[in-house]
Amino acid sequence: MEERRRRLEGVVVSNKMEKTIVVRVERTTRHPLYGKVMRTAKKYHAHDERNEAHEGDRVAIRESRPFSKTKKWELLEIVERPQGA
Repeated sequence: MEERRRRLEGVVVSNKMEKTIVVRVERTTRHPLYGKVMRTAKKYHAHDERNEAHEGDRVAIRESRPFSKTKKWELLEIVERPQGA
């Protein structure tokens, strides 16, 4: 069965909250008139049950049930850790 929930990949910018991480997801889009490639970023709050993700980690998150007012994503996996960590 195919997974219907959205999956995003980004970098953890904060893990100071209990069981919550903030993930910055960057996307590239073209300007509608000029065609220049622009980078846009958005931050998502994600649920991290075991507090295993740290700042700088590249992680995958997926859409889930609402855990709180702002937290509607959950940590799926840690894709890679920065060198020297």
